[in-house]
Amino acid sequence: MASDWGGKRGQKIMRSHRLGLLPIILLLLSPLYPASYRPVFAGAAPATPHIFKHRRTVNSSNGVPTFADSAKDDDAANDDPIVRQAAVRALGRYNGAVVAIDPTNGRILSIVNQKLVFSAGFKPCSTIKPVIAVAALQEGVVTRDTMIRVSRRKSLNLTEALAHSNNAYFEELGRRMGFDVVSDYARKLGLGEPAGYDIAEEQPGALPVGPPRRGGVARMSSFGEGIQMTPLQLGALVSTIANRGTLYYLQYPRTEEEKENFEPRVKRSFEFEPMLQDVRQGMLAAVEYGTARRSYISNDEQASGKTGSCSDAGSRLGWFVSFADQINPKIVLVILMRGTSHAVRGPIAAGIAGNIYRRLNDEQYFASRRTEPAVLGAASVAKQLPDPVIDAPPNADLLQVSAH
Repeated sequence: MASDWGGKRGQKIMRSHRLGLLPIILLLLSPLYPASYRPVFAGAAPATPHIFKHRRTVNSSNGVPTFADSAKDDDAANDDPIVRQAAVRALGRYNGAVVAIDPTNGRILSIVNQKLVFSAGFKPCSTIKPVIAVAALQEGVVTRDTMIRVSRRKSLNLTEALAHSNNAYFEELGRRMGFDVVSDYARKLGLGEPAGYDIAEEQPGALPVGPPRRGGVARMSSFGEGIQMTPLQLGALVSTIANRGTLYYLQYPRTEEEKENFEPRVKRSFEFEPMLQDVRQGMLAAVEYGTARRSYISNDEQASGKTGSCSDAGSRLGWFVSFADQINPKIVLVILMRGTSHAVRGPIAAGIAGNIYRRLNDEQYFASRRTEPAVLGAASVAKQLPDPVIDAPPNADLLQVSAH
């Protein structure tokens, strides 16, 4: 029976391959032969009647595509044209979003893929770790140099744990602090509430009311389990780290009057600069030798950032949030990628941010904004608004709310 495949029958089949009929003929003839004698082609799918119906295959596990025209439905009239062009080109064909923010005043410079940015939010993945680091430092659970064992033969300090996004380290911090402390700092740093001021499309995300059923506070502290976070919230949070402690309302001026009369609006001010410096050091290490190496700009300009990679609702997520530079931060970038490909992960998102930074650097964008550091005193001239979060945080003597 096996010799038939090398005889006249097999020769006819192989000739028919030139006409593109081979899959159909194999399907019709395969029931006539024992399974052990049927030809197997490398990478071939099982011979079921429907596989030849459509030439293009779709990942049946999820309908979220990895590639899309992410900017096609945006209204770009209110964006900084230089920043937007760099962001659109760097994002390329990926299904994702980019948010650019001025960390010194909370002004949104550009939103690419506004539909995604204004959605209900996504799991933060490892971008939750700076929040946990701030909380642990503030609560005295660790210092920057405290070593925590993360495996049988390995211990890390905070800088190394942020640089390499070590889950075991931050899970231990979460266990030591407990759910109430972790959720309280997350709320104070802007999660679970709108980040913007008078942005009608924005949604507030969500914080869990109790420890997540999957992994409890430990997984909440390493992957953001149970949290729904928007790119705007992440951008506002990291702007606070970048500017040394002022959480601004994000503003997206859309009329000429709003643009002309723009003034910063402070949501909260925090007095824990030494702790923020330790977190910034870990985010710088992530770019220099950790998970965010692809975001490198140049020898003259350097970014600091945090990657995040995980799955959420059947889709892979790739996050990266960063700011440039350490001394006088000029811009915060939030990159979010979605899809089913293994390309959707934090280090690739960091590469998109690096591409944006290098394009802006080539356009002399950073040089044009190189002024004396103003972030330390920015809150004193910004308009302060009532704080919607009224319950007192832990260590209230160190964590002060600017307005009530």
